Amino acid sequence: MDIAINQVQANAKRVVVLQLIIAALAAAVFGVVEGGWAALSAGYGGLTSLAVSWMLRRGVLKANEIARDDPQRGMTALYVGAVQRFVLVLAMLGLGLGLFKLAALATVIGFGCAQLAYAVVMKKSAHPASRK
Repeated sequence: MDIAINQVQANAKRVVVLQLIIAALAAAVFGVVEGGWAALSAGYGGLTSLAVSWMLRRGVLKANEIARDDPQRGMTALYVGAVQRFVLVLAMLGLGLGLFKLAALATVIGFGCAQLAYAVVMKKSAHPASRK
């Protein structure tokens, strides 16, 4: 396996663990402050973020396989994956807020906090020359 693929796999595991912890903390805080429905809403937001991270990992691995044969198609796969993740976020948050009537603030904060986990892991694993 490629060194870059190993790093993607390791970073994906770190992101998932950190997102689960942060989503659980956000749900716990909302549960204590606002009650069970807000806790469920924050958890749903965190799970939405986890779904997006899973899709990103899957898309990067797929794009890497495609790029071995055709680098241009590999880039196209990354762009298509970005659009798919955007649509997934809209759909999941739309379902949660519109159909399930989840608490909006808790849902968005749960999603945002879990997304921060991705940023933290990526910042730590960035190339040393790009860290500041």
